[in-house]
Amino acid sequence: MATTIRMPEVLANVTEAAVQKWLVAPGDAIAVGQPFAEIETEKAVVEYTAETAGTVLELLIKEGDNVDVGAPIAIVGEAGEVAPASPAAELAANAAEPDTAGPAEGEVEEQAVAEAPQPPALADTGEESAEEGSSEASSESTGRRFISPLVRRLAREHELDLSTVRGSGPDGRIVRADITALLSGERPSASVSAPKANAATTVATAPSTTAEPELIPHSRMRRTIARRLTESKSTVPHFYLTAECRVDRLLALRAEINAIDGVKISVNDLVVKAVAAAFGDVPEANTTWSDEGRLRHRTADIAIAVSLDDGLVTPVVRGVESLTVTALNAAITDLAARARAGALKQHEIEGGSFAVSNLGMFGTQEFSAIINPPHAGILAVGAARQAPVVVDGALEVGTVMTVTLSADHRVMDGALAARWLAAFVTRIENPVSILA
Repeated sequence: MATTIRMPEVLANVTEAAVQKWLVAPGDAIAVGQPFAEIETEKAVVEYTAETAGTVLELLIKEGDNVDVGAPIAIVGEAGEVAPASPAAELAANAAEPDTAGPAEGEVEEQAVAEAPQPPALADTGEESAEEGSSEASSESTGRRFISPLVRRLAREHELDLSTVRGSGPDGRIVRADITALLSGERPSASVSAPKANAATTVATAPSTTAEPELIPHSRMRRTIARRLTESKSTVPHFYLTAECRVDRLLALRAEINAIDGVKISVNDLVVKAVAAAFGDVPEANTTWSDEGRLRHRTADIAIAVSLDDGLVTPVVRGVESLTVTALNAAITDLAARARAGALKQHEIEGGSFAVSNLGMFGTQEFSAIINPPHAGILAVGAARQAPVVVDGALEVGTVMTVTLSADHRVMDGALAARWLAAFVTRIENPVSILA
């Protein structure tokens, strides 16, 4: 019997997603656990594995199509079985009909508008989910077409007349990609009216020599970073503590390890290991907030900030306290490489109690980072640099590194945060203890 595969909720709080790449084709035999598709959300790209064995009968959406979580995306059944029509019909209904229950977060309802000339309008580029998941359906019998609020608001912002434009979506619906192409001039055959004059623009002005700024539509990841970090700064009471670590011995130990093992251990690897050791020294600091109570973590699960072309992602290394430095290096290197390739698994970007963000490789001396919930803190690591230091009343040149702890005051008071930071500095300045 045929089984409908639906868009999974691959990440918490995600209401829509897109198939970035199908890893199967109609007619392929699949087994449970076999890679089925690469699913792109506003947070990351994750690999979705099959939960049903059988033969792929039909793929219901194209690569790049954005649909709601729970919408049909494929049909799996027995070899030679004919795929039923109902899932495809359900998919079309989901795309064309407005949600009478009201939109969830990140979603918008499609509204029917007359095809007769009307004020041009478009939506904010921050609502990409509605633009690709919504549909514009036109009918000669009704003379009406469905245009998503996203498309209408973009048209309004750029003074575009969409009445004669036929888009690239089903039934000629206009999607955000069409608007982007119109603005960049890549589709000269599409009909776009000149901007309409208003009272302000009819006044004669001197020619402007300033070039118009380029509009760069928000990516899913950029929208999520903006939303989550705005929420974090608005709802999580941050406070900050800064310390300087002398790292001459740390750099010497790193050089010795690299010379012996032939593995290129980084300063960041040793920093992450020291973070885990400091949690061992001050276990009560390894706590996160929940509405029901504080969660005391038994292992040091630490997120590592990885820079991407259009943002960053924070994969989690679990049980850092039990890893050797070389094993930790291998884990971080693997996660960073797969993060940049968009190949992280769901569980690899969830959870954790703390994060490390290191900008030292860019020469940044000192900075403060924003906590990424549910983490209770993040350590911002600056560059190691030579500076004058005082030792036993005498001035000498040493190598120092500035670190700033951003802490969640709901679970960590100032004294506790100070104890943890002092433990971290002690571990960094006595690096052999990190290896124990």
